[in-house]
Amino acid sequence: MIKNTYNTQWSGRKQRISGLLVFLLFTFVGSGCMYQSQSGADPKVAYRESVNRIQLAVEAFQKDQGILPILNADEATPKFEKFRVDLAKLKQQGFIDEIPATAFENGGSAYFLIQNEEVEPTIKVMDLQTVQKVNDVQRMVNQYKSVHNGKLPIGDELYPGLHVVDMKEAAVAGAPEVTLNSVYSGQELPFIVDEAGNVYVDYAFDIMQAVEKSEKSPTETMDVRDFLLEHSYFVPVKSVTYAWESNTPVAKSNSL
Repeated sequence: MIKNTYNTQWSGRKQRISGLLVFLLFTFVGSGCMYQSQSGADPKVAYRESVNRIQLAVEAFQKDQGILPILNADEATPKFEKFRVDLAKLKQQGFIDEIPATAFENGGSAYFLIQNEEVEPTIKVMDLQTVQKVNDVQRMVNQYKSVHNGKLPIGDELYPGLHVVDMKEAAVAGAPEVTLNSVYSGQELPFIVDEAGNVYVDYAFDIMQAVEKSEKSPTETMDVRDFLLEHSYFVPVKSVTYAWESNTPVAKSNSL
């Protein structure tokens, strides 16, 4: 249970975070950089053709066979990492001529996923470069924790139970620090870690952009990561749930 003094401290931090997010949002929008993955400026994230082809193939497969072409995932798999498209099956059964070069199965850097599977199956992309960088930081945190009697390499507490990873502390002597640029905005995003030592990406900046861009308003009960799917092909991989509190996206630790 979080103490009253802790809540008071967090309230002040949240106000500072909210102000910073708003400042970054208007600064970044003013620069003309919104949703880089949709601009077509960077061929590495130009997934439109691949997504459209797989979308049509999945719809045809479901109509023909009454099921979705997905690989099995267990219940513990996060919702934005579940229901990976079985591209090999689509190819074997003639629903696609070839597996897209952007897909991991053909040497690319993405998994193709099905979201909203029960109502309107929609193809989205999991960026494996983001996954790899989170895994790299996770190994650094694990190593640091093992040689510092369980202590974590943490900086400021951004949300209750979630701190920014202190990369200077976490990096092994001589090893480069890991940085991550958002697949949504191109903005560098921080890594955050919970009290159990699990590492995630902090997507608060991107969520603020997505909410501003949307015609809908967030509700108190929704996971506002869903806004990221409206204007991008990408899922917010390696993330925690975000609630909308005081007009600010607030990450919720899974370990509390």
